[in-house]
Order: sequence, then structure tokens, then C-alpha cells
Amino acid sequence: MATAPAPAPSHPALDSDLTVDIAVIGGGIAGLSTAWELMEAGRSVAVLEADRLAAGVTGYTTAKVSALHTLVYDRLRRTRGAEGARLYARSQQEAVERVAEVAAALRVDCDLERLPAFTYVTDPGARDAVRAEAEAAAEAGLAASCTEETTLPFPVAGLVRVEGQAQFHPRKYLLALAEDLRTRGARIHERTRITGLSEGSPCRVTAENGAVVTAEDVVVATHYPVFDRALLFTRLSPRRELVLAAAIPAADDPGGMYITEEDNKRSVRTAPYGEGRRLLIVTGESFTPGSGDVAGRFGKLADWTRRHFPRAEIVHHWAAQDNDSTDTVPLVGPFHPGAQHTYVATGFGGWGMSGGAMAGRLLTDLITGPTPSWAALYDPRRMWSAAREAPALLKHQATVGRHFVGDRLRPSHVDSVAGIEPGTGAVVRTGGRKCAVHRQADGTLRAVSARCTHLGCLVAFNAAELTWECPCHGSRFATDGTVLQGPATRPLSPCEIEEP
Repeated sequence: MATAPAPAPSHPALDSDLTVDIAVIGGGIAGLSTAWELMEAGRSVAVLEADRLAAGVTGYTTAKVSALHTLVYDRLRRTRGAEGARLYARSQQEAVERVAEVAAALRVDCDLERLPAFTYVTDPGARDAVRAEAEAAAEAGLAASCTEETTLPFPVAGLVRVEGQAQFHPRKYLLALAEDLRTRGARIHERTRITGLSEGSPCRVTAENGAVVTAEDVVVATHYPVFDRALLFTRLSPRRELVLAAAIPAADDPGGMYITEEDNKRSVRTAPYGEGRRLLIVTGESFTPGSGDVAGRFGKLADWTRRHFPRAEIVHHWAAQDNDSTDTVPLVGPFHPGAQHTYVATGFGGWGMSGGAMAGRLLTDLITGPTPSWAALYDPRRMWSAAREAPALLKHQATVGRHFVGDRLRPSHVDSVAGIEPGTGAVVRTGGRKCAVHRQADGTLRAVSARCTHLGCLVAFNAAELTWECPCHGSRFATDGTVLQGPATRPLSPCEIEEP
């Protein structure tokens, strides 16, 4: 995290069979929010996390809790009508208020600050888009306005301003949720990767070690669904973004949360960072996992930060991953058309803090009743958006197809393992098999299959983070093949390879 790390108590791995009302797979904001809301509704819950709570995507978020999602409202007004935009705004703003309400109820010090959110443009030709967005957001019920006034240290052509938004330390907030869940009897199990789901009444989920959880209902809140039966991977595009955190004098704080889609996205906010200083958090340089010079992209983001905030002292950097749905709106609700007791929350498009809190309340209402008015808007089974989704869906599938076929046609990334320098990695063909080979700093080799265990695309090396990444659906693996991020649930198998 950008701010001081929150201490995290450990929770035991699941080592025996268990029966609860609801099994929640995933310990990020969507999973923990859902579990907490279900406990509030009187249900018994088990949270099953493959790694550590709030340590995956949620642990690397920039932590804006906002209902202003760049230029979404004008788009929704055109594609979903005024009522669709209104329901989106209401559900997202209620999520902002819910986070503040729960934080106050649990008395957790999570650095929560109420600030305005801004979407800005620097191109004068984009002023009309900003005006349209401000008008659509206000029509949808947000406290939105259009302005050209800013405290950013560079000129802008226009901004949408929405009052009453929030920012916070997500790990502090979520660890407090987890502790409250634990004290109220919820079962929380970390290091418990779920690999099987049997739907029915009851449902059964199976962990990697064979332990089984029996539950009336199951929620899949793993950021990217780890089960393919709903074919949601055809409607989700993974996107990775880089983040820098820099200490700045408090006087340089722009006093809000800012974002633009220009310049390959730039997002700016600050957080508490000791006496007289703030921590500037800058996000940008969007790219598909496994598809670019990540170190070079970090350099671009650092240059932008230093140019606009000359007194910034960069102290941390990391990367975050998000999934965009092909029709803009998250997929939250029944897992697939035939689902009766399984639910999913995914496709938050970079707005997982408000989206995750919204999903917690929506899924709880779907399971316990009554159904909220915005359920149909987020329903993953929605068919009415198929025509609107088609161009984005076809583009996404074309990209996947290019990687699936094109990456196999390339002879190799290097001719032999001898060409792999210490600290780098490449895909090499050996014995008729493509292997992902990493040379460690001491010169020793680690070789694993280059074939992603999700659907078989070939992985590529991320030299900045020392990971193997699948460009098709965003699975990420450590250099020893261990799964870091799904949808893959199985590690890359070892490859036998020898130095020439």
C-alpha cells in the first residue's frame, strides 16, 4: 500500500470440511463487503481467500471511493437511458455513504477523508464532453457541476466536479471488517485456493487440498471469476496500470481526487503522510498484461509526476489490475442464466472500492431479499445489452485470438537460454515445448511451461515485476509458476531445460 502498511493477523487455511449458509470466495473488498453485509442479515458465512485478505487487487488500489467514474454518465444516458444512469449513480453514491457509515460504526481509523472528485481534460476540444458529463451526472442525481477552476499545478480545459466523495486506506478498513466478522463467528480461511464448484441445493466448493465447504449459496468475488461456466471471460478485458507514490509538501496538495483518460490515463490523489506532508498517488500508463515495456512505462509516469510536482520525492511504486466489462457496467448478480444459488461480482473497471461495497449490498439483497431497483442494471445475465456489447466483445475476442494464435507462430523470444540475461526472462522452445525461462540474479534458471493453465494462451515476462503474465485473460504467475492472480487456479508446470 501507499500509506503505512496495516498489520494483518493471519487466518488458518481450511483443513477440514465445513458447512455454512454462504461461502464467499475472495477476500478483497467485494468479498469482505458481501460477507459483512450477509452477517448483518443474520447468515453464517465462510470467507475463502487464495492468498491473504486485502492483499491482492484490493491491496494495490488507489482507494478512491467515488461515484464519478470518468465520463460514464453521458455514456449511460445514451445506452441505458436516463433511468439507467440514475440507478447507477444512486447505487454507487449509496456505496460511498455505506463505506463511511461502516467505518464510523466500527470506529476504524482508515484515513477516510470526504473530498470532491474531478474528471478533467486538458484538450480544449474535449470541453463539450465534460459539459455533457456534468449535465448527465447532475441529471442522474449526483452533486455535479462543470468548471474550469482547479488547484492542479497545470492548466486544464474543463472539469466535472462531484461533491461528497471519499478516499481511504482500504487495508485498514477491510481488516477491520474481517476482525468484526471473526468476532461474530464468521469462518475466515486464507491460503485456501478454491478449485471446484458443484452447484445445487446445497452447493459445494472444493479447495486445492480437497477440503469441502457446503453452503446454500456461493458468491464468487475473486476479481476475475475462477470458474468459466458462465463464459464471463468473453466479456471481461484485463487491464494493468502503474502507480507511483511520492512525498510532497502539504502545500502542494491539489485537494481532491482527479482523473483523466488523456495521456494513457492519469489519476491523482493524496493521502496522509506525517506532519507537513502528503503522499501523492499517481496512476496511469494502462496496458494489457504481458504486452509491454513496464519499466519504460514506469519511467514515463515518473517523468510526468516530477514535471507537474517538482518537489515530489518518489517513495513507492507498484501496479494494479482491473477488469473492464464490454458494456461498461459491472457484472454483479446470478452467476449464469441457470444459476439459483451462485452469484458473481466482477468487471468493476477500475472502480472496485465503490463497486465492491455496492456489490456487497446488492448480493446480500438478492440472497435475503428484497431485490433492489438496480439489480437488472448489473445482472450478468442481461441480454438487452448484447447489441451494444458486440463491438467491444468482438474487439476483445480478436485480441485474444491474435495472442492465442500469433504467439504460437513466433519461433521463440530468444534463440536459446544462453541469451537470457540475469534478472530477465523469455519464452524458449525446447524439445518441441515452449518454456517460460527466468534467469535469477545469481545466474540460475527457473523454467516452467509457457502455456497459461486457464485457456492455454502463452505467457509473457514482466521484467519490472518479475512475473509471467497471460495477455488473453490476465492470469499472473511467479517465476516458479505459482499462481499470483486468476482466473488461472493451477500453477505453470515445471519444464526440464539445460544450459547449452
